[in-house]
Amino acid sequence: MTHSFLKSTALALVATLAAGAASAQVNLTMATASPGSMVHVTTHHLARVAGQRGVASLQVADGQTLTNTVLDVAEGRMDISESPMILPFMLSRGMGPYSSVENGAEVASRLRALYPFNAGAFNVYSLTSSGIESWEDLRGHTVFNGPPRGAALTNARQAVTLATGMEDGPDYTGFQANWGQINAMMTDGSVDAFVFPTNHPSDRIILMQAAGDVNVISVPQDVFESEAFQRIFQVPGNIPIEWNFADFGYDDHVHLLGSDDGILRGMGTAFATVVNATMDEQLAYDLTSAHIETLDELRASAPQAPSANHGDLDPVRSGFCGNNQLRYHPGAIRAWEDHGYTVPDCARPE
Repeated sequence: MTHSFLKSTALALVATLAAGAASAQVNLTMATASPGSMVHVTTHHLARVAGQRGVASLQVADGQTLTNTVLDVAEGRMDISESPMILPFMLSRGMGPYSSVENGAEVASRLRALYPFNAGAFNVYSLTSSGIESWEDLRGHTVFNGPPRGAALTNARQAVTLATGMEDGPDYTGFQANWGQINAMMTDGSVDAFVFPTNHPSDRIILMQAAGDVNVISVPQDVFESEAFQRIFQVPGNIPIEWNFADFGYDDHVHLLGSDDGILRGMGTAFATVVNATMDEQLAYDLTSAHIETLDELRASAPQAPSANHGDLDPVRSGFCGNNQLRYHPGAIRAWEDHGYTVPDCARPE
């Protein structure tokens, strides 16, 4: 029995070392957002399954400003980053945080996507005790609307303006802080309301209940369907999201407001996992295949995961095509097609 035990232990050790050696053959760096987001969940799922399969060992940096890490990938300083779809577009135009980047269009053209997903919709979140029950009620209040730099702040301001016509500063006081500070802010009363993207059921909304009942405020249907609001979906990275609120399973202390039909509507944030165009095609294929073949595991990995549309390549729901110039990596295209998916022609490299 002892001999058998030692033999099985030795074999297990050899297998572990072999697996470690296989995964160590390719070491990759990857950036993601803070814990608590679907972005973070998506990243760490890939890191786990890629390591298990010996595809790559991913060294993940959490809580990063993706504005910076997307540029790092484009310029070859990092291997993989999660990216709001708006960032490659802004980089290509030398806009906002990329205004100082020379040859932005050429730099942005080096980015390629492995797979898409969404990081939720922009809605208003407030404690019922705040008295904020509509987007218009944000007037005169202090509103958390994202980190000091990046796509989330731009989109949050945009969402409020589209829903109400109000501007950050003249009409309400925008408050910016890093994502790592948001959990404390949800319960400490430092701001009156929040406008940020999230999937549901959201850990942050559940956390907020520690301070009282929570209002989740939808973009009203008439505003959502208006010509002005629909135009925003022509901007890369903005996608329409409509969810049945009852599917999320919140208790009676979380209230949907601004919707007459039980549908939570909002401007969604399309994301993609991006790499440099020079990534080896087989490596891109293997990483994407690891993602595709474990989609069921990913959707079951967090309560909010089913609302992130992993595995949906539809151009409208995924945010590809139109004015979005981001394209899939050839290795990713081959992986999706080998697994029976259709990659839109407009999302292929030219």
